[in-house]
Amino acid sequence: MQDQRKGDRETGLATVDSAEASHLYTSDACFTHLREEQNFSLLQKVTRDSVRQYLQFRPDQSVIILHAKVAQKSYGNEKRFFCPPPCVYLAGHGWKLRQEQLKASGLGESSCQLFGYMGLDSSTDPRTDSFKLSFEEQTDKRMFACAKTLYISDTDKRKHFRLLLHLFHSGGQEIGTFNSRLIKVISKPSQKRQSMKNADLCISSGSKVSLFNRLRSQTVSTRYLAVEDGAFVASARQWTAFTVTLVEEMHAVHSEYSMCDSYICYGCVVQLVCTDSGVALPPMVIRKVNKQHACLDVDEPVSQLHKCAFQFRDSNHMYLCLSNEKIIQFQASPCPKESHKVLLNDGSCWTIIGTEVVEYTFSESLAGHPTTISPVPMINGLELNGGGHVAMLELHGENFSPHLKVWFGDMEAETMFRSSRSLLSVVPDVSILSGEWRWMRQPITVPLSLIRFDGLIYRSSYSFTYTPEHSAPFQANVTAERTADSDSLIDTIHQEFTRMNFHLFMQS
Repeated sequence: MQDQRKGDRETGLATVDSAEASHLYTSDACFTHLREEQNFSLLQKVTRDSVRQYLQFRPDQSVIILHAKVAQKSYGNEKRFFCPPPCVYLAGHGWKLRQEQLKASGLGESSCQLFGYMGLDSSTDPRTDSFKLSFEEQTDKRMFACAKTLYISDTDKRKHFRLLLHLFHSGGQEIGTFNSRLIKVISKPSQKRQSMKNADLCISSGSKVSLFNRLRSQTVSTRYLAVEDGAFVASARQWTAFTVTLVEEMHAVHSEYSMCDSYICYGCVVQLVCTDSGVALPPMVIRKVNKQHACLDVDEPVSQLHKCAFQFRDSNHMYLCLSNEKIIQFQASPCPKESHKVLLNDGSCWTIIGTEVVEYTFSESLAGHPTTISPVPMINGLELNGGGHVAMLELHGENFSPHLKVWFGDMEAETMFRSSRSLLSVVPDVSILSGEWRWMRQPITVPLSLIRFDGLIYRSSYSFTYTPEHSAPFQANVTAERTADSDSLIDTIHQEFTRMNFHLFMQS
């Protein structure tokens, strides 16, 4: 079987004509192609030892894109820049290793720098229709850049679009193309009482959001709630994605939304947790803001780009507020004529918007030469069929190709390409992992990766766990058969303990 697989690699993928390449690499979210002249059969074979070394040191390169879920359309000559602006982070020490490899190949320092272009997926030329990104290194060693002046005009009639990021080395070498999640186009924030029919505009518990404050509607005065060095700050440059979680409901039980605990409603107690560092604010009651007043009797769902305020729970009208670059507590004043409202200051009025974080992780450590990363395969789900000695794992995702193999840790799996959204692999026998032992006593968890035939590794956040099935009757039987032939006993133990239960789970 191994010889057959080797033959498939050496002969079956030596040449790909242009029509076939177009079919293999084009998908809904794929906007670039592998270079057709790449000849994978001439490249060095990826071995278990090389993959084991990668898993030990993890020389990864990560591209992280943060962006809002919705964008306001610009009409006429106006330019409603996306707020918060799309951000890009480059993380992992694989970037430094690749830079050193380029220098070793004879390129100068100026030719090894990173830059990029970000624009809408409708742009024809990224160098003219997009925003140029200049990356700067931060204190946490990550590279950061943001696209400040992107907008969508009313000439674009689409209801959804994606952002495209094109990364290059300054020497002209293309790194790859990376796309955002879908972004919904809206005309303006909805002021109507939202219903569950407009669920895509509602903020759900467990989703990611961003908060910003804009003084007197002036763009230059925009400040974003962010986390820097473990502290909450109001930043004019960067913003943080927070996971908003419903803690409990404070509005009346008879409310029509009291059973919709998956959506955030005004009057609920919520908690904001930084998705990057895990730093959290204390539980707060979210209030709707109307003309700089916090409304205490509103219990409708929170919608995209709504003005809101955050009251610290069990406090006497203390609200989350910004003052210059600092985050403070503000004491709101009761309204003498309206008991269900309190008066806020400008720094206590926040705009809330849903956000997305998409991460692409890969490693060029096993690739023989610099190559384009695109299209980047993404695993979105797993499905196990069968069990025991005959188990098949189906991978659901996007941008799959016949040039990919599924690896369970450092074990290559027999992989079958079904479509750009589906791969099928044979689960390797656990005996490959257990070494000289012929049975398992403890669960074994291995990471799942996709490795292209040229050695490019796409690491996923999924793992696979082999779990032995222990049974009491079997142990009693072993005790009774202690004097039996040792080889026969080992065979019996092997048969019993290799009846496996498989468990798949997501690692954050």
